Amino acid sequence: MTTLSPTAKALVRGIVDYGGLVIFVIAYLAKARLVGGPDHWSFAVGGPGPRDLVGATWWLVAGSVLSLVVGVVAERRVAPMPLIAGGFAVVFGGLTLVFHDANFIKLKPTITDLAFAALLFGGLLMKRNPLVWLLGDALPLPDEAWRKLTFRYAVFFVCMAILNVIVWRTQPEYVWVLFRMPGLLLLAMAFSLTQIPFMMKYLHSPEPPPPPTE
Repeated sequence: MTTLSPTAKALVRGIVDYGGLVIFVIAYLAKARLVGGPDHWSFAVGGPGPRDLVGATWWLVAGSVLSLVVGVVAERRVAPMPLIAGGFAVVFGGLTLVFHDANFIKLKPTITDLAFAALLFGGLLMKRNPLVWLLGDALPLPDEAWRKLTFRYAVFFVCMAILNVIVWRTQPEYVWVLFRMPGLLLLAMAFSLTQIPFMMKYLHSPEPPPPPTE
């Protein structure tokens, strides 16, 4: 089996983690859609009509599935976090499409973040380190550091779950879409960077943990 170069590996992981969301945001902002009928379908972009969040969800579901397939084909595996997040995208995206209700897809980040938080808090109670499993590649940290980092990420996930509801309920739809991507990604990266001083106590390398996805 061919080993991927570091650049190719990073590209594949980027696709797996964020491919579905990028396609979703582009489809929403560009009003990407299929038009036609049973005998002939064509791809259209733009137009005078309003942006359609439910219509863009088709692209999220398809993009999420395709991204996971890319990960499986390229690496013969998918890290737990994008696998869980992708599964939630398919489930809540499917509910959005079946009931034609965009509230399902808006609720998805909150449910995903609360699920991750529950997993992390549960792991702490059981004296486990679920963050190691979620991030895929463990950092060489002692157990005490992992416990503290796990607690911090659990609190972060709870805060992101609450923030998603606030943005969803108080802001226009397009603001929520941009908050979803790249907003949440930027917040996750910023939070990871704030953990560098903590990890520097235990690591010789200043690299932060990979930002969580959902």
